[in-house]
Amino acid sequence: MKRRALAKKESEPAKTPTVSFPLRVAAVDVGSNALRFLAAEFSSPGVFSVLASERVAVRLGHEVFLTGKLSKGAVDAAIQALCGFRKTVDKLKVGNVRAVATSAVRESLNGADFAARARKEAKLELEVISGFEEARLIHLAIRQRIPMGNQEWLLCDLGGGSVEVSLADGSGVLWSESHTMGAVRLLEELSGGSEDPGRFMKLLEEYASTLQIPSAVGAKPRLGYIATGGNAEAIAALAGERPGPRGVSVVPVAALRRLIEKLARLSYRERITEMGLNEDRADVILPAAIVYERLGQLAGGGVMHVPHVGLREGVLYDLVDCLTARNTHESAQDQQALMSATGLGRRYFFDEPHALHVAKLAASLYGQTTKLHNLGAVEMRILTAAAVLHDVGSYISFKSHHKHSWYIIAHSELPGFSPREMLLAAAIARYHRKGGPKPRHEEYAILTREERRKVDLLAGLLRLADALDREHRQSVRAVFAREKNGAMEISLDGDGDLLLERWALRRKADLFEKAFGVKIRVSPNGGKA
Repeated sequence: MKRRALAKKESEPAKTPTVSFPLRVAAVDVGSNALRFLAAEFSSPGVFSVLASERVAVRLGHEVFLTGKLSKGAVDAAIQALCGFRKTVDKLKVGNVRAVATSAVRESLNGADFAARARKEAKLELEVISGFEEARLIHLAIRQRIPMGNQEWLLCDLGGGSVEVSLADGSGVLWSESHTMGAVRLLEELSGGSEDPGRFMKLLEEYASTLQIPSAVGAKPRLGYIATGGNAEAIAALAGERPGPRGVSVVPVAALRRLIEKLARLSYRERITEMGLNEDRADVILPAAIVYERLGQLAGGGVMHVPHVGLREGVLYDLVDCLTARNTHESAQDQQALMSATGLGRRYFFDEPHALHVAKLAASLYGQTTKLHNLGAVEMRILTAAAVLHDVGSYISFKSHHKHSWYIIAHSELPGFSPREMLLAAAIARYHRKGGPKPRHEEYAILTREERRKVDLLAGLLRLADALDREHRQSVRAVFAREKNGAMEISLDGDGDLLLERWALRRKADLFEKAFGVKIRVSPNGGKA
């Protein structure tokens, strides 16, 4: 996962392995419907007190979802809000800030110009995050409020421009999908029907009905259901459900239908005067309620838990985790990478024991060859994703499945991985079999020189790991590698004579030898080399 984007003067502390408490941090969430700011002082990793909290209603998504560009007026207002946040940061002497932007900036053609102004005028480095990174961060916040345990929960975070739908438990996000079905987007795209309330309502419900969850999830017993976002909190208040002792409101999904019917009868102005909604909430609350109800039905129709936390809190927890416990944080990210890749693989009915075993062997080889490749934790996670998913292309066809794997991985998203990192994982998986990388290959040509070097190294390791489980029987329990007399000597420990695995290892050593610049010598005996 790419490094946290912090303001220039704040970047150095993030590299410090240990920072003592109390610790002041701040989060900025540039959303499609509003900009949100939260500054806090942490007394320990999971405990903080709020120093400042602010929400500025700027509908950045208004023009983006219609024209593809952020409007000048919205950008000016957003920059003004960011400058105000910067003043608060300086006044409170907050040392570390992370500013993130979601779907409106992510999809805009002029988002880079907006980020440049934020950097210059507000001295904030704006990080445009994927929907999957958004889901990961929100999960961090949710599990502080709701004891998720081993139960599987359907998470719904509805913003102005998108809805992130995830399956998660207490350990992490199992899978996640981002849909371009945010409350502001629905309002903008379907507003042609607003003059006829009945038609508008029908359009909204038909549009929301297209939301689905993977069949493997839908076949499960009733899921827990958690909804985040300002609209979820407003809906809980309208339903008369106050937060409980843990700060969580519980809204029956059946009550959502009654609320939808009431909202549909009222005009925009009546929602403000009779229901007490803010002006920037009154128009989007109906589309939001319909989306929440749809997902509630998919979850099993029980109750909707509203934890009253979201992206801002998740950013804070993640930032503190980065600053104070680097090793623990890296371990959690490694576990998340494995879980999310496994979740994606299950959607394509992959051979899970083989995939996880290859990932384990690849990780072992990676650790034993660190002095040769000199890569870090990020590349290890990319290799993990590629190893777990290297055969998913068989879902399309076994013939040329390595190419199909590239397509599936390159066009998918995983929590904690940037789009560029997904391209690297796809390329590594692409070269787990058949011919090695060639400049004429489009999948390889689109990469930078440094990225190609990483693909060569990591694909070389993956080819070896895959060769060690050629028959998908997990016969090789462990692999040992060491440099000896100018070569890489590899020995195996496992069940049987492992003759086929040794043969396959020699046969698939070409890319490793070329990338690492050493010959492989396979030991005829078991045990450590």
